[in-house]
Order: sequence, then C-alpha cells, then structure tokens
Amino acid sequence: MKRNLFTVALLALSLQSTAQVMVHVDNSGIFYVGENALVYNGGGLQTKGSGILDVKGNVMIEGAATDVLKTLDNAGTGNKTDGGNIILRLNDPANYAASTYGQLYINGIAQGNISAIVDKEYRTAKHGTYQQIALPFYNKTINTLSGTGIGTLGKTFSNVRYSKNEVLTWNNLTAVSDNLNISSLTPKSTTYYMLGSNGFDSGNPPASMPANAPTPAGTVYTLKGIPFTNGVTEKLTNAANGVNFGATGNALNSYNERYNSYLQDDWDYPVAPTNPWSVATFGRNIYQFGNPYLTNLDLGFIGITENGAVTDNNNISSIQGIRYDPGTVVSLPSGTFSTGAKYVNFTSGAPVPVGDVGLIIKPMQTFVVKLRNNNAEVGSDKTLSFDNLRRFKSTPRNNTTGYSVNAGKGADANGTLKQLGVIALSEEGTELARTYYAVYPSAITGHTAEQTAQSVLGNQNIIGTFEEDAVNGGYDMNYINAYWLYINEANENDFLGKAVPLALYNSGIKSLKFEIRENTELIENGVHQLSTGTGFYYKSPDGQAMEILQNQVIPVTSDRYSLFYGKPSGVLGTDGTAKPSRTKVVYHQLIDNFVVHFDPNWKTADIQVYDMSGKLILAEKKVLADKDYVLNLAKANSAYIVTAVSEKGEKISSKIVR
Repeated sequence: MKRNLFTVALLALSLQSTAQVMVHVDNSGIFYVGENALVYNGGGLQTKGSGILDVKGNVMIEGAATDVLKTLDNAGTGNKTDGGNIILRLNDPANYAASTYGQLYINGIAQGNISAIVDKEYRTAKHGTYQQIALPFYNKTINTLSGTGIGTLGKTFSNVRYSKNEVLTWNNLTAVSDNLNISSLTPKSTTYYMLGSNGFDSGNPPASMPANAPTPAGTVYTLKGIPFTNGVTEKLTNAANGVNFGATGNALNSYNERYNSYLQDDWDYPVAPTNPWSVATFGRNIYQFGNPYLTNLDLGFIGITENGAVTDNNNISSIQGIRYDPGTVVSLPSGTFSTGAKYVNFTSGAPVPVGDVGLIIKPMQTFVVKLRNNNAEVGSDKTLSFDNLRRFKSTPRNNTTGYSVNAGKGADANGTLKQLGVIALSEEGTELARTYYAVYPSAITGHTAEQTAQSVLGNQNIIGTFEEDAVNGGYDMNYINAYWLYINEANENDFLGKAVPLALYNSGIKSLKFEIRENTELIENGVHQLSTGTGFYYKSPDGQAMEILQNQVIPVTSDRYSLFYGKPSGVLGTDGTAKPSRTKVVYHQLIDNFVVHFDPNWKTADIQVYDMSGKLILAEKKVLADKDYVLNLAKANSAYIVTAVSEKGEKISSKIVR
C-alpha cells in the first residue's frame, strides 16, 4: 500500500513557530493523520484546549533537547491532563490482530520537556489469568488504570497478591514477579507488567466502556499518559545469577513461592526433559521487557552486526531465543504457567533467527529474551539498545538496508541457515497451525544435552515434527513419547537426505503450504533450490520423494509425512512406525512430579507403572483423560516404565527416572 509523506516542517509557519514548537493545533482544530500516512515534524509540537491530533498513521517528531511536546489547557498557560488531544487509533478494532494503528515516534526532546498526554487505543487477545502488557507512559500512577471511564481498563486493581486484581512486575535479577503498589508510578520504560485479569478481557471491551469519537463505544480501551522519549537501553547481565532454585526448583523466593510453581524455560527444557532444573542455565539468563515506545520494535537483527553502514546498534551474540507471545496464562493451586507461547530461536555462533522470523513487537506488547550464558560484556554485546529498533512498518527490514524508523524492506538470501515452514490450512485456506524444520552447518542432529534452536509443543497443538534418529532418520524411539517439536533442527551435512517425521492431528487440515527461507529471507515463488544447489523434499503417501517449492500447496491425503533436506536415494518405502500419540509422559515443574499429559482425543486411559525389574508399582483403570494424571512415585532416583492405553487401544510407553 502506498505510504504518503507529509513534511510538517515546511508548513510550520502557517500553524505556529516558536523556538520550542514547530506545530501547534489550536482550540477546536483537528489535524488528521490518515492510515499509512507519515507526518514528519522537525521540532516541538503542542495542542491547545480541544485541539486534536488524530493519528491513524505515523507521526515522526525529530526535535532538539529544548523543544517541547505539550497538550495545553484552554488558556494556553497550563497543561491539560485529561487527554483526548493526541490520539493513536486502532483502525479496525474488530480485527485487532491484523489492524493497522497510529504510531508516535519521539526523538531528541528531553523527557522533562514532554508533558503531553497521549491516548493509546488498546485491544488485543486475552492472555488468561494475567495480562502481559507494556505501559509506555512516564510517571503514570498505576491506580489510574482502575475504573470504567476513558483511560481505564474497566475494573478495580488492588494490592492483594493472588487475587488476580493485583499488578505484578517482573524482576530480571531475582526471577520473581513483584507486587507493584497501585499508588506507585510506572517504574521505568521497559517494565514487564502482569495485570490480574479478574473481570478484565483485553479482547472484548464492555459495551459500557466509553471511547473517544470517532471510535464507537465498547470497541477499544483507551490508555493515557506521557510518552517516553528516546535513549532507552538495558544491560542483559546477571538474570537470576546466584539464585538458588533448589535441585528441582523447589526452593522458595521472597514471597515463599516455589520457583517451580511459576518459572518456565522452554529453551532449555529439551536438554533434560526428565529434570530440566539439572541444567545449569535453566531459568537463568532470561530477561523480560515491555516495549517502551509507541512505535513497533524490529528485533530481527539484535543478535548480529549488520552488513549495512548504519545498524540497529545491537549485537547480542549470545542470544538463544525470544518469546514474543505469552500464549495463555493458567493459574492453578499449584502455580501459574503459560501454554501455547510463541518463539523465535537463534543458532549459536553468529546468530541467525529460526522459526517465526520477521519479529515485530507492537506498542504495549511484551517480549522475553533468553541468552545462552552470563559471560562478561565485551564491547556492547550485552546491551540492548531500543532506539534503532523502532519501526513504523509491520514487516522487518533486511540485513542490507540501513536503519531508519521508516526503512524499506528488501531481500537477502546469502546466508547459510535453511528453513522450511509447514503451514496447516483449513478447507477455506485459513491457517490453523505451523511448524518449522531448519538445517545449517553447525546444527545438532537428534537429541542432545546442548542448547539448540529447538522449541517444544504441547498436546493441544495439531501439527509438528518429532525428534529424529540421528543415524537412520525417522523417529527417535527414546523420545517419541517425551516431547515433540515446533522448531526442529538437524545438521545439513550429516543428515542430508534423511527423514524428519511430521504428524498431523486434526481432520480439519485439508492442505499444507510450504514456506522456504534462507537466512530469514523468503526465496522466490516456485523455486526449489537453495544456495547449496539442493532443497527440501517431502515423502508422499505412495513413498515418492517430491520436491518442495516456495509457496507450494499440496492436498492432505495422510496424517503422516516425512521431511528431507536433500533428496533421499531410491524409492522410499512406507514408514512402519505408527503415528505417535500426543499423549506424553512429562516432568511437570509446577508440582515437581511426572504426569501423563493426554491427547485431547483420549476419553479414558488405563495407567500402569513398572520398575526396571518388571514389578508392577502402580495400576489404575479408566482414568479420565480430561486432565493430567499425576504419577505419585517415590523420589528414589529409580527408573520406571510408564504405559498408558486409551479406550480405543492406542498405547504409549515411556521410561522415566524419579
């Protein structure tokens, strides 16, 4: 869509020009910024009385330290503090996930010279029991979020922990969610907030919730506050450094909560699924932030020094992954955890993103960064600088495009990480789910005790791959009932032409679409070969190896496929291994125990547990499969074989050490 550029600096004299203000919107005046338009202002900005800057597009303010950003009262002598003058719109609230929205970029103006109240329209998916949110407002009193008027969230917040009415903030150094007194001011620009969701649904504002015209009442929440200026940085050092989690995460934090009742680390979990707390880095080197700005953040290149002459000033070379969507937060008597979170992971060495590349963080969105280590900073490789991450577009720029907030998007396929995305589509062509298979020269094939770029799936997911047998390809039978993968990796050399198993678990999946990238960049439509001269293949139900082409869509004729990088030799026979169940025997950190996590299609199950001598330790019939079954086994450092059989005879078997 064409973007319009309106250079306000050229028109400033027709509005108002002083030493500190370039643009002035007078009482009763309205300055509209249309969707996809870009307005550039080379100085200060103010409104007076009922004057409105109504923003559906993008406003870029490049000022000096002495310039001001104000919303004045009717007399023009004092600050107007109730807002309604600078409004950042959500342009399609009913379709908020895909909607465009107004953005405001401020650069160069001192924070003390910014007193303008900005209204930010807000509507997004509910995150379960605690809404994960950024509050990009300077010195905003937390309790102003309470109430049902404009500028509130339609509920009353309190200081009572566990009430789901409290406001929590994440402490990176102690790995604890701290209570924030509602009489407090917003602590800092990058704070990661968790708002209790009792009586609050961010995706469905109540009909009684008022909003500023022309947005109809009940379609958005509107939050108000003074925006932050530029100059935001964060040191990524010492997160949970020295904190004693306990052997299985059962030590207590400052609130007398067990760490394993809330602390998750889905990056290091596959390293030791039977007890991830035994991994030295589990739960550590995790940094949670909120977007401090009223613009998007482009995190696509924070791990590398870019090729362009001007970069985003970030080179976090030890980055392991980014969680950009918290999924659904669930609170149980045993603790609080999230399910269905979404990740972008990075290779080791010179990091390249894997998975949902093109990582854009919206205003008021949170994100989590996981590093591989806590090594001392060299240069600025542990400093996250936010300023040059700001971006108006909802797509990332590429490696060869110099930084600007309005930088273009090009193509660059000179890298060595090859990634296949498999997208499950409904009969109408709507995306239902996706999974990824990545190969590169230093990737590790099969299960490993080292950190990789892999991420696991839960039992509710409907498409994914399984850990591959590193020698022969196909399923690794040692882990087939332990975990399955959202992002899978294998070495492009030692696993060339070998099979990664792909399984589908929903009859509503009618076709598969393939998306191929090399070093994050999409290859051309209809192309198969990558820079190495080979490409990805899939095995059709008749056993033939078929080339995968960019943006190719194939009809689903089976619930099992095999994926390959490099063409397998000869004609492939059918894989005799039955499709694994989504029922898994997993370690559940919230209760420090193993559980049977049932496939949603199971109704009941017969459970049996044997020790390694073959003695039956536990047996229970017709266990309801609507919730996890806890294996109450003594902590004796003993090995057991767990079997579960569904009412239809589907069976899984898994070895655990308790």
